[in-house]
Amino acid sequence: MNIPQPAHAARLGRPRLLIIGCGDTGMHVLERLAGRKRVFALTSSPRRLPELRAAGAIPLLGNLDCPRQLARLRGLAAHVLMLAPPPGQGEGDPRSRRLAAVLRRPASKARVRPAAMGLGRLRIRQAAIVAKPRLGALARGAGAITVVYASTTGVYGDARGRRLSETTPARPASARGRRRVQAEAAWRSAGPARARQARLRLPPWRAVVLRIPGIYGRDRLPLERLRAGLPRLAPGEDVYTNHIEIGDLARALEAALYRGRPQRIVHAADGQDLKMGDYFDAVADAAGLPRPPSLPAAQVRAAVSPAMWSFMQESRRLENRRLAAELRVRLRHPSVRHALGEWYPPES
Repeated sequence: MNIPQPAHAARLGRPRLLIIGCGDTGMHVLERLAGRKRVFALTSSPRRLPELRAAGAIPLLGNLDCPRQLARLRGLAAHVLMLAPPPGQGEGDPRSRRLAAVLRRPASKARVRPAAMGLGRLRIRQAAIVAKPRLGALARGAGAITVVYASTTGVYGDARGRRLSETTPARPASARGRRRVQAEAAWRSAGPARARQARLRLPPWRAVVLRIPGIYGRDRLPLERLRAGLPRLAPGEDVYTNHIEIGDLARALEAALYRGRPQRIVHAADGQDLKMGDYFDAVADAAGLPRPPSLPAAQVRAAVSPAMWSFMQESRRLENRRLAAELRVRLRHPSVRHALGEWYPPES
């Protein structure tokens, strides 16, 4: 006989997840997990608090560049999704370095009886981070602290169209890529040595890095670019790009929380060979828009933004065997053309 529990008791029993940087991708993850987990979402914008609350999260107002606020995240959840990017300048990522250092430390004991260390002792006022550090995951009898870091395939730089696996060394050509490499290293190396872990009674540390290519979705297609008539590279100078549909990315991030191997790198990509110009042409054809003009590289460079041009200078193809074999993710949109065919079905 099942005895219904009070609503607050059901909430208390749910495992906790902390999402740091809850933008578009984070909202897709939140949509999947809000009913099954107690999700905390960190944002630096007060304007986003109602949106996050309406989506089922407990919104936390905090700044990754403020070390005093980061300390209060310790012990809040045994699972963490780090979706926030590095700063826009510099060679490293002090945000990841500081946050990893905070999360790996043992949380101090709360001034409450052990039996009373439930969620009721966690106080969140005005959606700001005010929870006192406590035993966290250890107090709840949880196992490993798992952090999934959302990185980028830009860490490889220009591979001249070669096919890359997760064991291919990173060779970033831009400061943006170098910052990501430093962030990955901060998370993967944050776990203490086994002897020190046992001495301090720390939980095991598991960091999983997802290297993510271009994200697309029904509401994330380059339609405005196509309407503006911006050019594509001529076929002889075009580059290979890689893609993942945002819903599939959310599923990969969720799978990494539970199935990701410690300190492992996984390509969250569909594994398809597709050149950038062919991607623009496919979207244009599906949406009933004119194809972009095909121009030599020098003319394209003069017409597009510096950020866009930097992407047009890197060509690589990604293997995604670990996504299927280790995370056991079966993509619902295995290619861009598959997704476009679903979103823009041909008229009968």
